[in-house]
Amino acid sequence: MRKKLFIASLMLTLCALFCGQLFAQETQKQKGEALRINPDQAVEMAIKNNLSLEAARISSNTKKRASDLSWNQFVPGVTAAGSLIRDNEKTLQSITRPLPNSGNRDTIDGISGRIDPHFFVSDPIEVPQWHVAGSIQASLTISAAMFSNIKRLRLDYQTGMIGYGKAKTQLERDVRKAYNNMLLLQENISLLKENFEAAGRRVTMAQANYRSGLAPELTLLQAQVARENMKPIIDQAENGLRLSRAQFAMFLGLPYDTPFELEPVKSETDFISFNVQELISKAASGKPDIQELRYSILLLQSVRKTQLNSLLPALTLSWNTTPAFIGDPFKDKDKWSDSDMWKRSGSFTVSLGLRLNSLFPFSADFQGVKNMNDQIVGANIGLAQMIQGTEIEIYNTVLSLEKTRTSVEAQTQTIKLAERSYRLSEQAYRAGLQDLLQVRNAELDLKQARVSLLEQQFNYLNGLLDLEYAIGVPFGTLSSKEIK
Repeated sequence: MRKKLFIASLMLTLCALFCGQLFAQETQKQKGEALRINPDQAVEMAIKNNLSLEAARISSNTKKRASDLSWNQFVPGVTAAGSLIRDNEKTLQSITRPLPNSGNRDTIDGISGRIDPHFFVSDPIEVPQWHVAGSIQASLTISAAMFSNIKRLRLDYQTGMIGYGKAKTQLERDVRKAYNNMLLLQENISLLKENFEAAGRRVTMAQANYRSGLAPELTLLQAQVARENMKPIIDQAENGLRLSRAQFAMFLGLPYDTPFELEPVKSETDFISFNVQELISKAASGKPDIQELRYSILLLQSVRKTQLNSLLPALTLSWNTTPAFIGDPFKDKDKWSDSDMWKRSGSFTVSLGLRLNSLFPFSADFQGVKNMNDQIVGANIGLAQMIQGTEIEIYNTVLSLEKTRTSVEAQTQTIKLAERSYRLSEQAYRAGLQDLLQVRNAELDLKQARVSLLEQQFNYLNGLLDLEYAIGVPFGTLSSKEIK
């Protein structure tokens, strides 16, 4: 009774804790508490929880297990079986026995030393229709293709590791770029809302001027239309931010509606002078896509070698034994332990075989080798195309970064002009030469210039991320000037 009460109380406690946790999570969601996160934490969470990366990790583990156990193809195949057999018809078997009344007569001829057949007689006896038999077979085929297959499995695992590293690097790049884009969208939405409020103030002023007879109705209508035209723009920007947050949550393996509070990042960076030839040289050996394709070509070459070795002679070792009970398994149960009632047979075989049909040029195996040669040639052509495309990609990225650097420098000058315009507007307002609306418009122009500068700076950071991925260096290497 006490044991039942203890189990019941334990179940109630666990249920209460679980319900309390669900209630706390629901309360937190209702309160709109956001998950505060920075780029490094986002990358760490994505690597841990992203489903696509988890699939790549499982595939890599599968290939590792196959590589570690590649020796198991040398384990002989062993089969054990037991059979209960009933003959369709009864059969007779001759049993030779000594003649009765032979007494102590010598049955061996003293001259020849042979058994005298005149002293024996053959009696037919009925063989039981039921039989019990067993069999044990072991075989092992050794060929050159088995050793090539071990190398192929190891290359397959290395290719899988390269693919997993590529997926991991792509995920980190996408997470960091998505983080930057969300910060930029937030700033743009904030600016759009301030512009909408400024448009509302202009509508209010136009209404006042229209009622006072200082402005025509057309001016009022134009101000109202300008304000209303900004609503779909703001809605579109907010929808874009929501979709970006949902995509970002998917990267991190979280529910799509998870609220985030993004920590600001340093958008300013020192501009870098790039050596395009050096970057192209690094990309030719360091870009994850190129590394993966190189290992894929090595894997295809290993498969071709395995196919060629499969055409060579193979050595087969086999051993079998077949014990059988010669009595009736139902009537002679007491004789199961009698060794004379068991008939044993078996053999050990060593054979060397060659598939002659595979040596013909038109055979399926021979054509398979030719097809593999074509695949290797095609893969090498694809590798050359990828290297050429990477050269153009790096050249284009460097040009974009240089263009962004020029835009940042120009936008910096624009901000200085906007700051000066804003200061002059404040001075004119304090002197009574301008109204407050003009001062606020100058302030909005200044914020617009700053957001434009922020956009160019984030574009530069995202360009560096793409360039770092292309040359195969850790993210942040170029921005910290640690490239070697």
